Amino acid sequence: MARILGVDIPNNKKIKVSLTYIYGIGDSLALEICKKAKIDPEKKTSELSENELVAIREVGIKYTLEGDLRRDVAMNIKRLQEINCYRGIRHRKSLPVRGQRTKSNARTRKGPRKTIANKKQETK
Repeated sequence: MARILGVDIPNNKKIKVSLTYIYGIGDSLALEICKKAKIDPEKKTSELSENELVAIREVGIKYTLEGDLRRDVAMNIKRLQEINCYRGIRHRKSLPVRGQRTKSNARTRKGPRKTIANKKQETK
């Protein structure tokens, strides 16, 4: 496995796909990094030479990725919570932040249903 920016990326995949294993790199940024490093995105990671890996590392350093990006996102959420804005309150309560309905959905954010005794309505 090749190690780029502190992350082991898979050898058996194309470099454009392998780079997306790094937090903060998606499809378009992976292609942009390959273009700037002058590497064919269709080449497998195992076929890359050491010089090509160094070129990818040098290009990747210019972006905010992995630990720094995770820290920035966490600090932004923490700031919202400290100033008690609406989004910060939603983060604190583990509810959807961007206006989604919560009556019937939001199970990912709220977790599994908690059944309440005698809550079921009787039919007439």
